[in-house]
Amino acid sequence: MPDTPGGRPRPGLRASRLRPADVVRLGSTGLRTRPLRVFLSALGIAIGVAAMIAVVGISGSGQAEVDQRLDVLGTNLLRVAPGESLTGEDAELPVEAVSMIRRVPPVEEVAATGAVDAGVYRNERIAVGHTGSLEVLAAGTGLLPAVGGEVRGGRWLDSATEDYPAVVLGATAARRLDVYTPGVRLWIGGRWFSLIGVLDPVPLAPELDGAALVGWPAARTYLGFDGHPSTVYVRAADRQVAEVRAVLAATAYPERPGEVRVSRPSDALAAREATESTLTGLLLGLGGVALLVGGVGVGNTMVISVLERRPEIGLRRALGATGGQIRTQFVTESLLLSLVGGLGGTLLGTLITSGYAVSRGWPTVVPAWAGVAGLASTLVIGVLAGLYPAVRASRLSPTVALSGT
Repeated sequence: MPDTPGGRPRPGLRASRLRPADVVRLGSTGLRTRPLRVFLSALGIAIGVAAMIAVVGISGSGQAEVDQRLDVLGTNLLRVAPGESLTGEDAELPVEAVSMIRRVPPVEEVAATGAVDAGVYRNERIAVGHTGSLEVLAAGTGLLPAVGGEVRGGRWLDSATEDYPAVVLGATAARRLDVYTPGVRLWIGGRWFSLIGVLDPVPLAPELDGAALVGWPAARTYLGFDGHPSTVYVRAADRQVAEVRAVLAATAYPERPGEVRVSRPSDALAAREATESTLTGLLLGLGGVALLVGGVGVGNTMVISVLERRPEIGLRRALGATGGQIRTQFVTESLLLSLVGGLGGTLLGTLITSGYAVSRGWPTVVPAWAGVAGLASTLVIGVLAGLYPAVRASRLSPTVALSGT
């Protein structure tokens, strides 16, 4: 026999050597002869890697979408709204709030909406109060540019329509009323208003989506609006947003600045992204569990492979293969099996991310580190899964292996 019982070459004999190409060829032999088993084992690895890459990719695509929207909409929009009085009642902004805020030098645009005590209905026969949670707001002509909104169909309020009974619907309001065509009449505050436009969703002012917007003068004339703004939208110079935010409450209501709430709508988008990142961490954990299960499958496959190939192992040992070479062969086979699953999972995860991002109109982002981490984890799993079967195979003596006992 060429080896001692411990797997070392006998004195006077030179151990055979395997080149890296030979190692890869030997390792792939077992995979080629059992394609169905290889496919099922690699599938477990692929599912885990695909889950992890898809989670990271979808999260990254969503973040890229938020960043793109903020680049377009800007982060310099501030929202001023009444808070609560000292007695716990709802406060009210003064009528002069808009003109006073406009005097602050870094302020570039100011627009306001005012809550109107009226309902919006498709016709006069609908019972009062069945408004579908829609509200009527008085709006200035500069509102849409200030909040970064766009008109989906029709036109926005202007100097030619703000004095007349004309209305523009937010995206949600149009959907609930099932009204999209300009020229349709709506029953608002006991009289007919003509629809002149429908808006796209407004990300930085979602409260406008469920509203019917009428001109500020028309709201005073036809709906009894008192002229007090309920929300003021302020665009400030990019580098002075913090300074403007600090003085807005006192500027809008000098007598009672504590009854004014100032916020930045873009912070809500960032907070939503932070919430989604928590969910991403949870899903990554689930993907890791799936990857671990796939690794157990690879290990099980390798153990069975060693048991089935004992005669082959005994023959190779009898022909001069050392225990180290047997270990290398089976570890390489496990690595190749895991690598096949890792590559398939990377491709599958990228396709899932691309499909989801395209369906949502997002940019497709798959971080390079996610693919590298996925492949690296599969290689680690391949080594760990193949180590025990490889050691077991290397310890088989040629006589026992050839006898099949």
